[in-house]
Formats: sequence, C-alpha cells, structure tokens
Amino acid sequence: MRSCPALLVAAPASSQGKTTVVAALARLHARQGRKVRVFKCGPDFLDPQIHAIASGHPCENIDLWMCGEADARWRLAEAAQDADLILIEGVMGLFDGTPPAAELATTLGIPILTVIDGSAMATSFGAIAYGLKHYRPGTPLTAAFANRVGSDYHAELLKQSLPEDIRWMGHLPRDDFAAMPERHLGLLPAAEIADLSARLDRMADALAKTDAAQLPPAVDFADAPRPALPPLLAGTTIAVARDAAFCFLYPANLACLEAMGARLVFFSPLADAALPECDAVWLPGGYPELHTRALAANRALWAALAKHVGAGKPVFAECGGMMALFETLVDLDGRSHWLGSLLPGTVTMHKKLAALGLQEIALDGHPPLRGHTFHFSTAQTTLEPLAIATKRQGASAGEPIYRQENLTASYLHCYFPSSPVAAASLFLGGK
Repeated sequence: MRSCPALLVAAPASSQGKTTVVAALARLHARQGRKVRVFKCGPDFLDPQIHAIASGHPCENIDLWMCGEADARWRLAEAAQDADLILIEGVMGLFDGTPPAAELATTLGIPILTVIDGSAMATSFGAIAYGLKHYRPGTPLTAAFANRVGSDYHAELLKQSLPEDIRWMGHLPRDDFAAMPERHLGLLPAAEIADLSARLDRMADALAKTDAAQLPPAVDFADAPRPALPPLLAGTTIAVARDAAFCFLYPANLACLEAMGARLVFFSPLADAALPECDAVWLPGGYPELHTRALAANRALWAALAKHVGAGKPVFAECGGMMALFETLVDLDGRSHWLGSLLPGTVTMHKKLAALGLQEIALDGHPPLRGHTFHFSTAQTTLEPLAIATKRQGASAGEPIYRQENLTASYLHCYFPSSPVAAASLFLGGK
C-alpha cells in the first residue's frame, strides 16, 4: 500500500477548462520540485501531450472499459511509488460515457475537483456543482473551481453560490493567451504550440494564487504488480511512424510492444525516403490530411513500404495511418491528393465528425482488442472487411478492419494492453 496526494479534475461538459487547470497544476507543482504524474481518463492523444510537457513525465490513459480496472490500478499504484502528486483529467462531462469519469473516481476512491466555466452565470454555478455531487450518491466530489471569470466581484458571486459540502478552490480569469489553440480533432499537438511553455507558466502563476495550489488529500493505492507479458515479439523490430502527420501514440502501446520483446525504431514519412531495417511497420493515427503535399511527394517511402508488404512483412495502419495508404485523399476544398496507393480507394474529408466512440474487435482468434474511433473522413474502397468492430454503445456496426496480404488497416485506434496477444499478432502477420 502506498499513499500519494491525488485528484481527479472533472467538469459538467467539454470545453470548461479541465485541460487548462490540470496542466497549470502540473506545471505549478513541477516547478516547486515535486514529481507529478498525470493521467487522462478515456481515449485521447492530444491532452496527454500537453500534460507530459507540463509535468515533465509521460501522461498515460486510464479507463474502466477501454483499458480496464486492473490496468488502471497497477499504473496508478506504480506511479504512487515515487510521485508526489497524481492528477487525473476527466473526459467530457463527469457523468458522460459508459463508464464515466465519476465511476472511475468512485471505484478508486479519488476526490474530484469540478471545473466550471463561470463566464455566463452567477448563482447557477452552485446549482451545477450541487447537481454534479448529488446526481449519483457517493460521488466523491469535494471542491469546485471557476474558469473564465470576469472580475473579483463575479468570483465572489460564484463562491457564495456553493453549498456547504463543496469547497471553493478559487478561479482563473478570462485569458485568451492562456487558452490552448484548437482545430478539428481537438487541441493542437504540443509540438505545434510554439509558446506552450509560456502559456503553461502563465496559467501556473495564476493558479498559484488560489486554494487549488494546495496539495490534495493523500489516497491509498493498493499494491498491484505490472502484468507479465509473453515474449511474443522477441527478436522482432517494428518501425513506428512518428512525426507531425503521425503523432497519435499511446505511451502504453509502445511499452506493451517492448514488454513483449519488440525493438522499436522510429521514422518520419514526411522526411525519410526509406524505411529503417525492420520486420514490421506501424503507421499510427495523426493528421495526414494536413500534410498531403509532403506525403504525396515522398514516393520513395511509399515504394519502400510497398516492397516491405510485397516481401510478406506485416504492416498495421490505424486511422490516419490507414488514410495515408489509400490511393487518393480528397480534402475539404475538393482537391484530390495521390498518397500511398497500397490500398484501393479514396478517403474524403468532411467538416462534420464521421464517427466517434469506444469499440472492440476480435482478430485471428485472440481476445478482443479494445479502442476508440474519432475521425472526420470516410473511406470508399472495394476491399471486403476482414471483420467489423463492435461498438460499446449503439446498435449500428462499428469500424471495418481490412487485411490485404499482411497489411491490416482500420479507423480503429487500438489500446494494445487490452489484448497484448492480439496486438502482437498485428506485427506477426496475423499469427
């Protein structure tokens, strides 16, 4: 058993300021010499990049369904061994999703701080906080924090509206500079925010003046050993695409592959004309639609990848990785771009979200891989699906998974630790 101060930061909805407050807390305590470990509840690739910069340590995802309770428990227990503070950012609203962040906090006994955008309200602030705490009995919501507050008088109105069983932790003023820039998939990747460090310091300075700067209560984390994984990938070298176009990588996925014996090497489809020496290739998600010119021009790389596939070597391409392998990509202006051409068909970008949600897929007779989908494009192809994913919620079909030779592709972002044997099979040609 190990005790460590811990806090789950939630909100009544998206865009209330959870990421801002978590990142500011992480930067503030890290500047004070504390080791801060940040976790993100639910599937997300972008917020964790911000938190990794803010805290100075990788930010991992935890979720009671996609990752599993056992996975969450051992990761938090391991972090608690040497951390001075554990922060968890919720997903969407406190009770959104199945299971929601509220259930994670209740199951693990972690106190909740709710962040509420107070810019367009006064006494209703207290009503929202009260509702979040009492909507489900036993929800460990203990405190509230106001974001985007107009003045000290405005802050006092919000504070006075809170019931006695919810503590006021302070507020952040409206500050356009401190806000994180966004685009269609959410926040910008951390690497693309040139002044990120200055934004983090500015937010941390503001937060230092509030009660939220105090360490939260210590939480007991029961010992939970890291699971032992079979050495299925011993002797296997996997080339992983990683650059501005392919940047959606769960740290847990990389660690899972290495724990099974894989050697990981990285390359950039934007800059490299050749693949590293490897036995398998992984093209993760990202933003190929924003880099069509550079990707289309790198014919040498696509030829090398086609040669790799022709030699019977495995490729796994997920979401943006799959998009880049089709013959053409049609952007929002209706322009067609010739891309990898390893898969027949066309990907078309849309202004509206095309798919969202948690799903799982059973492949090659292994336990299902869980993950999520989130994309603004659709694919038209003559390929017949190898399998169809099952949605966590809803009756409609999930994402198709395609396989051509040893190339497996889908819009589904997989969480490898949910089924390590299935994940290994993707890089072993379905074995």
